[in-house]
Amino acid sequence: MKKIINEVRPAIVCILIFTVICGILYTGLITGIGQLIFPNKANGSIITVTLKDGTELEAGSELIAQEFSKPEYLIGRPLGTSNLSATSDELSEIAEKRIDWWHEFDPGNQKEIPADLIYGSGSGVDPNISKEAAQYQVVRIAAARGMEQETVEDMIQKYTSGRFLGIFGEPAVNVLKVNLALDGRL
Repeated sequence: MKKIINEVRPAIVCILIFTVICGILYTGLITGIGQLIFPNKANGSIITVTLKDGTELEAGSELIAQEFSKPEYLIGRPLGTSNLSATSDELSEIAEKRIDWWHEFDPGNQKEIPADLIYGSGSGVDPNISKEAAQYQVVRIAAARGMEQETVEDMIQKYTSGRFLGIFGEPAVNVLKVNLALDGRL
């Protein structure tokens, strides 16, 4: 029995040491650095708006998609993920249903529907859409709100981020920020 204890003791000690180092010290250090250097991002990039009565309201995170489905709002990517192959019949059926939905939702729009309005993102909660997807919706939003199309386009441009370091990725429009701006809250 004593031999077994002597053989197991180093393993137990290692588990305890690495639990303290990796589970407590490291995570505490990284959390502290994040709070110190990037407090907004470390806390979820929450967008807070002030209502007319002065009350502050958390409108959502600029990093996580929110569902909008009214004509007066910019609509983002479909929420949810799938592991379906690009050649899958099931994915094709889903895409066709989404295309039909867009045609019913905005029957006057005869432009080609951008892919990011038909297919979900890898995370299923992408808060951004392409500039093309936002531009596709300008006429509908302006008509629903009684606004000039140029005003809607200006709001979209204001909340469009550029490429990372000027070369990586594509410009992206933050759907929540545009919708808050359309409501006069940003």
